[in-house]
Amino acid sequence: MDTGEGAEGPSGPAGLICASFNQDTTSLAVGTKTGYRLFSVTAVDRLDRIHESTETPDVYIVERLFSSSLVVVVSLAMPRRMNVYHFKKGTEICNYSYSNNILAVRLNRQRLIVCLEESIYIHNIKDMKLLKTLLNTPSNPTGLCALSINHANSYLAYPGSSTIGEIIVYDANNLSTVTMIPAHDSPLAAVTFNASGTKLASASERGTVIRVFTIPEGLKLFEFRRGMKRYVNISSLSFSSDAQFLCASSNTETVHIFKLEQHSPSREEESPTWSAYVGKMFSAASNYLPAQVSDMMNQDRAFATVRLNVFGQKNVCALATIQKLPRLLVASADGHLYIYNVDPQDGGECMLVKKHRLFSSEQDQGESEEECEGGVPPQACQSYAATVAIPTAVPSSTGLTGYSEDGGAKKGELIPEHEFAASPVCLDDENEFPPINSCRDGPRSGKGRRT
Repeated sequence: MDTGEGAEGPSGPAGLICASFNQDTTSLAVGTKTGYRLFSVTAVDRLDRIHESTETPDVYIVERLFSSSLVVVVSLAMPRRMNVYHFKKGTEICNYSYSNNILAVRLNRQRLIVCLEESIYIHNIKDMKLLKTLLNTPSNPTGLCALSINHANSYLAYPGSSTIGEIIVYDANNLSTVTMIPAHDSPLAAVTFNASGTKLASASERGTVIRVFTIPEGLKLFEFRRGMKRYVNISSLSFSSDAQFLCASSNTETVHIFKLEQHSPSREEESPTWSAYVGKMFSAASNYLPAQVSDMMNQDRAFATVRLNVFGQKNVCALATIQKLPRLLVASADGHLYIYNVDPQDGGECMLVKKHRLFSSEQDQGESEEECEGGVPPQACQSYAATVAIPTAVPSSTGLTGYSEDGGAKKGELIPEHEFAASPVCLDDENEFPPINSCRDGPRSGKGRRT
């Protein structure tokens, strides 16, 4: 989530500029006017601050790699420069500078992706070498892209057109295009992969229909209708870890949760119900209606919904399992993290169980607000999840020749300038994949500067 207006826009009302969950939704990173903060989101009742940095002001991109100490930061003060840090050691690993403003950064244990308005850079995260530059991509002013967190495939999705909703799926491991998906009639607004990289969800600028496709085939698997009354700006899409649910947030007060399940005709025949009978009538009638009306009748509705306390605020949502129960997390531009219980059987309206401040005054930064929706005390907030809860213990170096689509040097093109920190840094956190095991060699077309 970028709560401002691009790399040069203002920050949100509470000073929050951006927010992002890490790949397995165990931590939240927020960028502010004074720097950035990392929080643990593994408990409902508390929001533990993992790290805070005030060395870089006006951070509008901050991405953490899983639970490692690797964090990528981009500041409004230097929007063309990406800094990679080992935050536990307080050391810079390396930095890259680009020819234009950085709009998005995505990473998994194999690749680091940097998205500019008309180009995408693919780095090997183990040594930060530049592997590929996708030049002259369709104009992408919001930096819309998604990277599969499954490093075994490292699929990258980005807009294939600036006028219609085409999605290019690219294999960032083998550096080759996989497929093009004609997903929507309008330009794309949001894309995301599930954890295994086998499904891709997308929404267009209209924001009324969300579609899910199989990967790598690109076949339409599900179609959900968010609403019919108005167009909205969908700002966030996120699968649950098991890909059974998909949540979508927008600039409205409602977050929708969809259930990814195939309806079995045989099961409906075995236990006929009134709703199943009506469904069959609609299905039969749709065969005699215009295609647009027929498609609308066959689209699934939201399984569960959340009514936010704020309206018109940008936010980022995620589905997570916290203390053995399914939760919906919403980090909002108003400077709060909202946690809701989700009933995985019956769905319906989700109950707010916790509201945490992301920053405030010095004495209560990171503390939570003890209230539920409508000011109700937390002990009065009853829901499915609450009743079944199981208690738990709680740039400025040498310009280097770039690479074109075919992998060869393209004369006249410059890739990011590369500058290393004072010494190579290896991540050695316990029980984690070491994202960078060497920073000694520069990109393959030249050597980086080191001291």
